[in-house]
Amino acid sequence: MPQPVNCRYFYGDYHRGSQRETCRLLEESPRNERSWHRKLCNRCPVPTFLLTSNCRSLVLEAEVKKRFLSERVEVTFSVCSEHLIELEDPQFCPLCAQETDE
Repeated sequence: MPQPVNCRYFYGDYHRGSQRETCRLLEESPRNERSWHRKLCNRCPVPTFLLTSNCRSLVLEAEVKKRFLSERVEVTFSVCSEHLIELEDPQFCPLCAQETDE
C-alpha cells in the first residue's frame, strides 16, 4: 500500500484494494489543464506553504505547469480568507503577523 502524502489536499482511498488517489487542490482549480499524477507530490510546494505560513486561513489555487522536461505544481493564487486579502507570498500574511505581534 502506498504511503499517503502529508498534505490536506491529498486524498487516497485504499479501502478493499482500491488505489484511488487525487489532489483536491488541483481538481478544484479552474485553470488547471494538465492531469495530476502521484509523482507531482514529491516536489509540490503546497505542504511546505501550509506548514510554514503565518496565515491561519490560507486558501490556495494551483496548477500543473510544464517546465523544460518535467511537470511541477505551482501556486498561482493565495488568499487569507480571514482578512480577505490576496497574498504576494503564500507564506506570509501581513495582517496575521500584526495580530500575533500585538
